[in-house]
Amino acid sequence: MTINRTCLRAFHIVASEGSFSLAAEAYHVSQPTLSAQVKELESRYQIDLFERRGRGVGLTVFGHSLHQITKRIFDLETQAEQLLLSKESKISGTLRIGADSPFLIIPLMKTFKKKFAEVKLQVDFGNSRQLQESLKSRKFDLILLPDTKPSSRLYSQKLQSDHLIVFVDVNHPWTKKRSIKIKELIDENIVLREKGSSTRSRFETILKNRNLQLNPDKVSVISSREGVREAVAAGFGIGIVSESEFGHDKRLHPLLIRDVKSKHTEFLVCLDKRKDENIIKQFFNAALRQ
Repeated sequence: MTINRTCLRAFHIVASEGSFSLAAEAYHVSQPTLSAQVKELESRYQIDLFERRGRGVGLTVFGHSLHQITKRIFDLETQAEQLLLSKESKISGTLRIGADSPFLIIPLMKTFKKKFAEVKLQVDFGNSRQLQESLKSRKFDLILLPDTKPSSRLYSQKLQSDHLIVFVDVNHPWTKKRSIKIKELIDENIVLREKGSSTRSRFETILKNRNLQLNPDKVSVISSREGVREAVAAGFGIGIVSESEFGHDKRLHPLLIRDVKSKHTEFLVCLDKRKDENIIKQFFNAALRQ
């Protein structure tokens, strides 16, 4: 009896993702199709491979054993494809990248593009929460993310360390200063990013650790880094940003926070199961050469 490879792959991706809906979304297959293929496999061999648990599924003992085998099968298939594509000059296709700002990712894209001109690069921007969700749903192949938490589902590579600074418009009284203390911000007008922004999260953690609280009547929230920059330039208040992302803007003046160690690290991140895909691997290699 020859096993149906399509049904076997359907089982494998559902087992790997932990749910029919996530598998359907990740692999661009309809959920009814996956369900029918898994049911065909179970019916043909008269076994139960999954236990339904609310919105997700769990593997039966038999399903778990089968998944260990399918992981080896499809890992070998991926390795075979990578061997056939091992000549770097043959790399083509589209690489979808997510980042929270252009300042780090654009130089990496330039380095990669010099070597792999045939690869199309697409980049979109969002806050850290949005980037992680889009990576898991496979909207992005790679993302740039600060302070990545260890995860068996993610593969990450350290890029560089950075720290927070504040900035004001050139007409602000603080333009005569080079640095401030964190408590000096408490009664000032502050312009923050939206919830989900890693910059805002780090800044709020610093305040919490110092038992400090901003005046809520003096806080404005704007949902993009560019919006914050324009608001500060227009005199709405003080902004917070990573030093490497401040850039060069004659309308703005940067200041260090001299009594705070706000160091954080930027990582290049992909799904662990995809780290050996040639196009992704070569982008990681380009990042190492940067």
